[in-house]
Amino acid sequence: QAQLVESGGGLVQPGDSLRLSCIASGIIFENYAMAWYRQAPGKQRELVALITVGGTTNYTDSVKGRFAISRDNVNYAVYLQMNSLKPEDTAVYYCHADYAPIPSVRGLDVWGKGTLVTVSS
Repeated sequence: QAQLVESGGGLVQPGDSLRLSCIASGIIFENYAMAWYRQAPGKQRELVALITVGGTTNYTDSVKGRFAISRDNVNYAVYLQMNSLKPEDTAVYYCHADYAPIPSVRGLDVWGKGTLVTVSS
């Protein structure tokens, strides 16, 4: 059974750092593009960071220079290093895996259940 499990969320103050982890199982990890999404209260879910099978990364403008996504194909893990956190980063963060040979096809992707990040003074 394909599964993604996130961890690392919590309550931090502005300017602090957090590292989110996502551990995959039930998939051939190296064949999947990996991404982090987030959803703040009352807002649509948005793509935060993406890393392709080949290691290319992309970020939404609001986190460029502060966040970094990485992957470990040996341990079936993807990470999101978050630095200089701001209150507007507060959201539930979700891990996502998309089958790279057939991108963006419903039924061939996997979502985690999310981990809450709260940035507040």
